[in-house]
Amino acid sequence: MAWTRMVLEIGMGTDIRGADPTKAAIRALKDALRHNSLGVADVIGVPVDSMRIKITIGVPKPDGVNASQVLSVLPHGTGEVEVIEGGLEIPHPSRDDPTIIAHAAAVVYLDLPERVVSS
Repeated sequence: MAWTRMVLEIGMGTDIRGADPTKAAIRALKDALRHNSLGVADVIGVPVDSMRIKITIGVPKPDGVNASQVLSVLPHGTGEVEVIEGGLEIPHPSRDDPTIIAHAAAVVYLDLPERVVSS
């Protein structure tokens, strides 16, 4: 068996008021996930919960993201989150709550039999 990259999902999320990087990150991951319906696990005969998902979040102030809250969004499989510097912070001229924009990339891996991988 070999863990094989199957899908790349990309999304964007914001927190318009509140400057909450976790909220923006969760919305970015939900955006990425809702644009897809992954039937690949069913097609090749493996359980959907066997998927491994590598999530990368780009957001200003990465230390402010609660990774376990981001992971709780996944409907299937197990995941890991890496939060890096990225996204945007757009200041508001009269308030101290900038708009935060986060980007998410979710890479889905399946453990495939060697005969499937080498074909």
